[in-house]
Amino acid sequence: MKVGGSVADFCLPNQDEEEICLRDIKGKWIILYFYPKDNTPGCTTEACDFTEALDEFEKLDAVILGVSPDSPKKHRDFIKQKSLKVTLLADEAKELAKAFGAWKLKKNYGKEYMGINRSTFIIDPDGKIAALWEGVKVKGHIDGVKEKLLALQYKI
Repeated sequence: MKVGGSVADFCLPNQDEEEICLRDIKGKWIILYFYPKDNTPGCTTEACDFTEALDEFEKLDAVILGVSPDSPKKHRDFIKQKSLKVTLLADEAKELAKAFGAWKLKKNYGKEYMGINRSTFIIDPDGKIAALWEGVKVKGHIDGVKEKLLALQYKI
């Protein structure tokens, strides 16, 4: 995916096993973020930061969707344990992550494996990629996303 590229329609179950489809939320700004795994330190911080900023994003007519390969049940448990307010989508087959280029070869301690590359995408109301971040470092990331969303909306 590249800035300016169109996003193909997708549908995934959320934490409550309700299907969320792009066509149903098109017309709003969408913050779509990919993260590796529920209840891990970086992923918890990111989800809590997005939850804390949710009201601000909603005032900007933006929907926040977190995506990981975890199941809806794992997402429900994560939301309950951490009092999250964001919607989490279960991409168990990793199809959406692959489509967005977030499923990549990773290296850790000399071992190679496939996994989620922490990434965030802003999708505009027309369904096009307006901004993207790959290899996200969690600290301060949400502020950068908010600033970029404001700049896009107000053509700064």
